[in-house]
Amino acid sequence: FVLNYMVSQIKGGVRMEWNDIYDENRNLTGRIHQRGTPWQPGEYGLVVCVWVYDGRGHFLLTRRAKGKSFAGTWENSGGAVQAGESSRQAIARELFEETGIQAQPEEFELLDTDKDRNTFYDHYCLKRQISLKDIVLLPGETDSVQWASFGKIHWMIRTKKICHIIARQFYRLEKALKLRNLPKFRH
Repeated sequence: FVLNYMVSQIKGGVRMEWNDIYDENRNLTGRIHQRGTPWQPGEYGLVVCVWVYDGRGHFLLTRRAKGKSFAGTWENSGGAVQAGESSRQAIARELFEETGIQAQPEEFELLDTDKDRNTFYDHYCLKRQISLKDIVLLPGETDSVQWASFGKIHWMIRTKKICHIIARQFYRLEKALKLRNLPKFRH
């Protein structure tokens, strides 16, 4: 109860989010961090990302709403893991919040994990064939959605329509994504 209260505490009309703090080896420290405040040296948070694919060479992308960092650029779904959540619980929650797509935590395939200055990243993929008309966007977070092929994503990266952070992640994971998301041809 206390943890859930702390995760969704409201202060001055703004919902405050709390994240677990990990050490450099990704061990939980037992401490929490308030989102939006600076991380201390040796403290790490956890962020999850998912590439939703249709099995026919397309990925689901959402566009960041006005007022957000990197507003107007396209991205895959993801976000920060809240205190008390597992990585898989967080990716299921984030995908549902941003698109309305429901998936069980065990349905997500972990592709890769990496780390930067203060963040661990878990990169997942999930196969779903869903009509764009069935996507439910989160107001204030996303304002458009599309299916994009590998070629279109490369064009969007070159023309800076995809945030440079997401572009870097896509290039790193592209080979693994192609193994899962290109149609298999029968001889």
